[in-house]
Amino acid sequence: MTQLTIFGGVSQIPQVDVLRKGVDILIATPGRLLDLHKQGFIDLNHLHTLVLDEADQMLDMGFVNDVKKIVKLTPNNRQTLLFSATMPIAIRELAEMFLKDPATVTVSPVSSTAEKVEQRIYFVDKTEKRNLLYHLIRNEKLSDVLVFSRTKHGADNVVKALRKHGVAAEAIHGDKSQTARQRVLDAFKNKEVGVLVATDIAARGIDIDQLPFVINFDLPNIPETYVHRIGRTGRAGNGGIAISFCSKDEEPYWKDIIKLIKVEVTTIKDHPYPWHSGGQETAEKAPQKNSNRSGGAHKSRKSSASKQNKKRWY
Repeated sequence: MTQLTIFGGVSQIPQVDVLRKGVDILIATPGRLLDLHKQGFIDLNHLHTLVLDEADQMLDMGFVNDVKKIVKLTPNNRQTLLFSATMPIAIRELAEMFLKDPATVTVSPVSSTAEKVEQRIYFVDKTEKRNLLYHLIRNEKLSDVLVFSRTKHGADNVVKALRKHGVAAEAIHGDKSQTARQRVLDAFKNKEVGVLVATDIAARGIDIDQLPFVINFDLPNIPETYVHRIGRTGRAGNGGIAISFCSKDEEPYWKDIIKLIKVEVTTIKDHPYPWHSGGQETAEKAPQKNSNRSGGAHKSRKSSASKQNKKRWY
């Protein structure tokens, strides 16, 4: 079988050269596919099977209109397969739009987290998240860390703050060109960069062997996304540590996550940046472990005087 992958952000010339010879399988991003079709380099009239991968993320990225255009270019008697890591109502509506009497196949429960992944939760003031991230990286000497940010702008800000204090960090998200994303990913895999900050959309295609740490800088508002995030570590029988930061406004997200995964997650209360008010009731409910990784050596920071003299590092 001959195959070709086409995407934007790079020259189309090598892609067109292969297309002219004909391919059995074409893997494409919506924008480049429509562009090359408009130029006359792609003919979908004889397509047998259409696969929509990462359909949930396509909706979030605003690709649904491009997908509709692509579907109209394909034969009516095609076989259509829709793949999605999560199945919110919007995806079900999309399935009804593109599929006829579809069969639903569930590969595995989305609520199952890897058994060898140690999960920890830090209840932290929203304005102190970057301080806490640097505190953990510096004091626990973390490296090979994948950090999840909710937004592209947020990812860039985290990288700037870490770099300001000498931490080799890079961001990967939709605003980066394909060449830039590949460069960043290669640098991370080659351990030239110790911290990779990513959005969920950009991270979907990341496959890194033996990734020891995943940090949820921002909690996802979809519980299943949490499962997929921490699944980046602890692969192939390896262990891993998943750390989550929860600000006061994210508490409902965390409650939904706990309800889904049905796992007791270790709450680390002994750190310099706890919630100033509330939240301790939630923290008390989770089991606690005495661990050097929790920043136990910094108890002295809890005094009111220390808090008043605490300097922001960003």
